[in-house]
Amino acid sequence: MASTSIFLLSGLGFAAASILAVASKVLHVKEDPRIAEVEACLPGANCGGCGYPGCSAAAAAVVAGEASPELCVAGGMETATAVARVMGMSVAFKEPKVAAGICTGGKRARELYDYNGVEDCRAMAMLYGGDKICGMACLGKGSCVKACSFGAIEMSEEGLPVVNRSLCVACGQCVEACPTGAIRVNGLSSELLHMNQLDDCLAPCMQKCPAQLDVRTMIQQIKKNEMGEALLTLKKRIALPGIVGRICPHGCETICRRQIVDEGIAINSLERHVADWEMESGGRVPVSCNPANGHRVAVVGGGAAGLSCAFYLRRLGYEVHVFDKQQTLGGMVRHAIPDYRVPQSVSEWEVQGILDLGVIAEPGTVFGQDITLESLRNDGFEVTFVATGAWKTPALGIPGEESAQCVNGIEFLTTLKKNQPDLEGKRLVIVGDTNAAMDVARSAGRLHAASVVVLTKHIKRKMSANNLEIDRAAELGTSLLFKTTPTAIEAGADGLTVRYVSTEYKDPKKATGEPKPVEGTEASIQCDLVVNCADRVADLAPFTSEDGECEMKLTKKGTLDANKETLQTAVPDVFIGGELYRGRGPIVQAVSDGRVAARSIHMLITTGKVEAPENAQLRVIPETILKGMKVEYSVPRVQIPEIPVEERRSTFHEEVSKALDRASAEREASRCLRCGLTCYDASAGAQYAGQPGVKSLLEEQED
Repeated sequence: MASTSIFLLSGLGFAAASILAVASKVLHVKEDPRIAEVEACLPGANCGGCGYPGCSAAAAAVVAGEASPELCVAGGMETATAVARVMGMSVAFKEPKVAAGICTGGKRARELYDYNGVEDCRAMAMLYGGDKICGMACLGKGSCVKACSFGAIEMSEEGLPVVNRSLCVACGQCVEACPTGAIRVNGLSSELLHMNQLDDCLAPCMQKCPAQLDVRTMIQQIKKNEMGEALLTLKKRIALPGIVGRICPHGCETICRRQIVDEGIAINSLERHVADWEMESGGRVPVSCNPANGHRVAVVGGGAAGLSCAFYLRRLGYEVHVFDKQQTLGGMVRHAIPDYRVPQSVSEWEVQGILDLGVIAEPGTVFGQDITLESLRNDGFEVTFVATGAWKTPALGIPGEESAQCVNGIEFLTTLKKNQPDLEGKRLVIVGDTNAAMDVARSAGRLHAASVVVLTKHIKRKMSANNLEIDRAAELGTSLLFKTTPTAIEAGADGLTVRYVSTEYKDPKKATGEPKPVEGTEASIQCDLVVNCADRVADLAPFTSEDGECEMKLTKKGTLDANKETLQTAVPDVFIGGELYRGRGPIVQAVSDGRVAARSIHMLITTGKVEAPENAQLRVIPETILKGMKVEYSVPRVQIPEIPVEERRSTFHEEVSKALDRASAEREASRCLRCGLTCYDASAGAQYAGQPGVKSLLEEQED
């Protein structure tokens, strides 16, 4: 009986084995051996960053042609190259990426309620979006830390994620785990070309800055003496920090929250401090650039906008040629602005730093004569960015201005950069209210002119020139005749007679509307030289046909027209920026235009279309403008060192404003409140408590 059972079971087993053997042959699916080879190239993290459930599925997708060899975000370029080798393919450069937190709030952020529940950000977010008053704040429960398979993220004492860049593989799992978007993954191109968005953590100063500089991060790096990192932060947004740090009108400082308790941070001086640190160090901080991508872009105009565009495009891997009519690049800064504002050595350093990256200079090339848009296309340039500036000074439109003793301001200033005319004992009348007018006035004072008078149709606060430049001209003896405009220039035995009348606004009380001449207010002034510093305009001759018509669309101001968010013209492969597009304006706006154009050009070449930034922050966000704050200490703003007025009269090349030393820069950086959208450091500057001028505000707030 037992033997029968054994034989029966053995028979059944043999039969089943035979059936399975046959089935394995009949139903066998041959697996491509490359799947195993591809999987061996992958890191084996099974992180899911590629969108497939594990490395095995990812390998199968690559072999099946459903995914490219570059699918593994964790492996980077090395893994992509290995996978491509197995597949007999090649891969293009894969830009390295890394995760980074965007929230600066942490434990200091104001809370809506006390949370007692699961220690998970996603769980907390289910209750009113989280406990923070800011909807995009880090909730601090570490969901990103738990999601990271590579141990690249830790939570700081402030309750914010800190990413170890050497361990981060940019798999994106932390981004998926964060319910508020407080952590993101970026590469070089996205870091350089990102435009402010409404869902970014933006301090008021960052919102106000035309270049969208990350002021908060730069200042904290200065405070920690991380000067190299501070410079790289600067250059993500400002290609010419040493120049911009000297002559930017610094509107960011006017919106600084520090003003609620004392004075705004000296942001511009801190920016200059960083730029000068590099220049004085004897070397350059390495700036990362992507490998050459085989695309060529032409930049016409070697001023601030053109150099900025070239800088960012080169960092993205483009071959960039900068064409300029001058023999040296640098635009108005290098060829017209006096050395006592921006020394020649600074502009040369800034320009050379961009050329050292591989940007190719084509000096002595006149647009419209030596090159045209069509010739650039024929030479293999896929896109052209034109930023030729505004070098023309329009005529005053009054009798007698054709006199040889009547010159325009730009010619006057460019001549000064080469040699200094003899103005000793001469009487000057300057017409205009621009910074150029103040430069002429300040220069004439240094050249010992007998008198310098500026005629402006505006009151002081309505003048185009910066208040600081107006004051410095006055310090050297310049007289300003406000609300006046010239009507004629007459030559005589005693030089020139400038006849002028008073002007008045349409609404005198509010000083609004274009000032108009007032009848019966005629007067005159004697002089030896008249300098016309009317608003500069762009030379549109390269865009003008033989019949005198501009071949490109114009704005109401008479400048070339373009999409205001992308700077693309009606001609798809032509972009414009700077003063050619906007008219006379601050250098920081020109630098910003260069970066905006670089973004648009990169988008056109890589995707075939140009789109405006989504959810762009175009205006100051109202809820970030606080009416009051509970700050613990009032710390006096740093005093920028300057050479005495009398010394200025005897020097043409020494800067009036000096750089901050290390101690002053660190103290000024300590005043920064490290603002977010709504949060701030109430104890900023506490380390200076008890020092002269530092005042505790705690008692006042308690009262």
